[in-house]
Amino acid sequence: MAISRIQPTQFEFDMVTVDDQGQVCDRHHRWVTGWREALTDALALEIVSIPAGTFVMGTASTEEGWTAAQSPQHTVFIASFGMGRFPITQAQWEAVAALPKVNYYLEPRPSNRDQAECPVEQVSWQDAVEFCDRLTIFTGRPYRLPSEAEWEYACRAGTTTPFHFGATITTDLANYSGVDWEYQGKICSHGFYGAGPKGTDRRETTVVGHCAVANAFGLFDMHGNVREWCLDGWHPNYDNAPTDGSVWVAGADTARRVVRGGSWNSGPRTCRSAFRAYANPDRGLYDIGLRVVSSWAQDDFGSAGG
Repeated sequence: MAISRIQPTQFEFDMVTVDDQGQVCDRHHRWVTGWREALTDALALEIVSIPAGTFVMGTASTEEGWTAAQSPQHTVFIASFGMGRFPITQAQWEAVAALPKVNYYLEPRPSNRDQAECPVEQVSWQDAVEFCDRLTIFTGRPYRLPSEAEWEYACRAGTTTPFHFGATITTDLANYSGVDWEYQGKICSHGFYGAGPKGTDRRETTVVGHCAVANAFGLFDMHGNVREWCLDGWHPNYDNAPTDGSVWVAGADTARRVVRGGSWNSGPRTCRSAFRAYANPDRGLYDIGLRVVSSWAQDDFGSAGG
């Protein structure tokens, strides 16, 4: 049974566009609708409504950082759904970890960096699924991890550039490693992307929404901070990928689960909208967290405006 009646909520945010050098060339104040899901009297999840639409998933070989795993490009239809404005925080994780077990025990405070408003990390894919199962039972509304297609659609928010900000990215706008990393005398990760600048290297997560800018759907931290689990098993490319936004498990290597979004510990190439990687579903890592989605009552809420 749901703990409360959900009412539409309006969320306000700023979104920016950058030029090829990473300078902000446009800024808009916008709003989206969604809902707040109470976990305790003082703590809630904020869910925004993602409108239905089609997009081209993957990227062309001409995009800097491209690999064959990001091809072939293909058109995907996505039904409307709700998605967390932010990655799940440590405070939210601890609240849900206190709920009755469904299948697995959840460590209430697993994170390497212990701060309530930072994203939870050191959680496995199995842990993330358990979190969603407990949340579903507690609220009476369906919550789960996103499909990989839903994640990329939500990250792009109507854009076709490498980042939803534009052709490049800066560490003023996202938490990633903005310095060059060398190994055995060779640079293995650049701190800049395209004609954009190098930046800082915070070497840890930041509180969610720290950079104070979202994409057109009102989603924060889609580039950097923590990588995020998806439900899909790993495929080495998009050959025969579904075109309806569904979770892709047929023929997948389920000993590897998809992660998206880049992190504080990675360079800008891995923060691109199209970048995809995998991790062992049984292990938690210091730069992997999660974001939840829901199909509940999505048609009752509007989409971006302002």
